[in-house]
Amino acid sequence: MTTTPPTEFTVAARREQATLVVRVGGELDYDTSEEFVDEVVRHLTAARTPPAAVRLDFGALTWIDSSGLSALLMIHRRTSALGATLHLDDRPEILERLLHVTNVLDHLTAPAAGTDLTDLV
Repeated sequence: MTTTPPTEFTVAARREQATLVVRVGGELDYDTSEEFVDEVVRHLTAARTPPAAVRLDFGALTWIDSSGLSALLMIHRRTSALGATLHLDDRPEILERLLHVTNVLDHLTAPAAGTDLTDLV
């Protein structure tokens, strides 16, 4: 039997004007979810002006479990409280399947309250 070693978790954030971009790689699970939330929240509150949008790039994500989903819900709560809209970019199949089964994609990516929908066009 061959086992594959776990993929190292990485999270890197950068601010691009009014958008916070967070690249997530590796396994987002019980062991890494707290680090993920802490890093995003730290960047959300670092600047005087909160971002209007938060883009989570999952292009390098290899695994996500229910703890990872819980982390996404916590981040959504924090971004919504700041009036920022959450975007889940470059979603791998494992994340798509989880979002489909739990039916939370529309909830997570709904425009933040007070967002003018004409700004999104």
